[in-house]
Amino acid sequence: MFGSRTWPEIMTQPQSVQPPIPVLDPPRAPSRSEDGRRPAEPQEALRQPALLVVATVASTLRSFLLPFGRHFRKQGWRVDAMASGVRGAGDLEESFDSLWEIQWTRNPLDPRNLTAAMRTVREVVVGRQYDIVHVHTPVAAFVARCALRKIRRQGKPKVVYTAHGFHFHRRGSTVGNLAFRALERIAGRWTDHLVVINREDAEAACDHRILPADRIHPMPGIGVDLEQYSAASAPPDRVAELRKELGLGCAERLLVMVAEFIPRKRHRDLLLAFAQLARPDVHLALAGEGPLRPKTEALAARLGLSARVHFLGMRRDVAVLMRAAEATILPSQQEGLPRCVMESMCLHTPVIGTRIRGTEELIDDGCGLAFEVGDIRGLAEAMAWVLDHPEAMRPMAERAWQRMRAYDVRQILDRHEALYRRALQ
Repeated sequence: MFGSRTWPEIMTQPQSVQPPIPVLDPPRAPSRSEDGRRPAEPQEALRQPALLVVATVASTLRSFLLPFGRHFRKQGWRVDAMASGVRGAGDLEESFDSLWEIQWTRNPLDPRNLTAAMRTVREVVVGRQYDIVHVHTPVAAFVARCALRKIRRQGKPKVVYTAHGFHFHRRGSTVGNLAFRALERIAGRWTDHLVVINREDAEAACDHRILPADRIHPMPGIGVDLEQYSAASAPPDRVAELRKELGLGCAERLLVMVAEFIPRKRHRDLLLAFAQLARPDVHLALAGEGPLRPKTEALAARLGLSARVHFLGMRRDVAVLMRAAEATILPSQQEGLPRCVMESMCLHTPVIGTRIRGTEELIDDGCGLAFEVGDIRGLAEAMAWVLDHPEAMRPMAERAWQRMRAYDVRQILDRHEALYRRALQ
């Protein structure tokens, strides 16, 4: 599929990175000077490339893509971003040159996605003359590629698509898989390069011929900052402050889940398993927001868990939260390559996750504990095992930390430099 290389080799192979290639601007027609003489013919002007990063919502830019904006701007590139909700986002303005607000939603059936949003994409891309448009997240990726399908025939911009987990997968429904696979194959015709971030998607992209194999680029996710998520970033005094905030006694212990409250994250499973665990000295912290938070809070109350389940909302101290926990738990039914699992592994905090695409390949080979999607009893038993065997968890956490070295965001940025260089050539 990718020559003779195995998946681990693809994930860890260092990239040979050269300085980004400049772009040739066409020469302007010479004009006469004041004394009437025509100046010498101008040379083609060299400039650094222009990149547009596209996502459906601003939170995707904020959570995952800021390092890319900062990195390529330091290289002299012009880097803009487009998403819904970017207007007035001061934190994003520090990482991108310009922010483009666009009216689209995560709902693939919303008619605005194929009308006003497509016009906005075309107008911005043509007006700003981007050399590369890099699209992320399903709705934004499909709509933007559809909008640019004719424009890119002129050779510019080059369109790069990062699939953060295809919506067709081995646990998906037959009808859903057929529909999403067909859409990906259609959109593949409008794509120059495809980035995949897990083994299953890499194989699926080739098997279903979404793009030719030489234009499919496996990468270990979108990277995690090993310095930001390290033991040094969450010192004991900050962990103590967090425990005090949650009202934890000296002998009480903490489990944590960091995820948006949406159906595929399956917070309900975790609450049911936590109720089965029945350990009055153990607390559970849920960080994140989302439409299912009210229902999840109501379920915690019905189960009699309100005193020990803490709904924290959005947090900027995730590293501290994870360092304070005995384990990070992710009971999802669908992921691409879950960032919260990677962050926890960087912090030497054990992970309990489902046997699904992305999560499984992060925690296999003794780097975490796995259970089947929807297995409430299995999850409860995994939590109990972590709590009862702290000595056994230390070597597991060490193996997980060693694995994360291949996922360092600096390596991912190097790989993107190489990819963009190839696209511009």
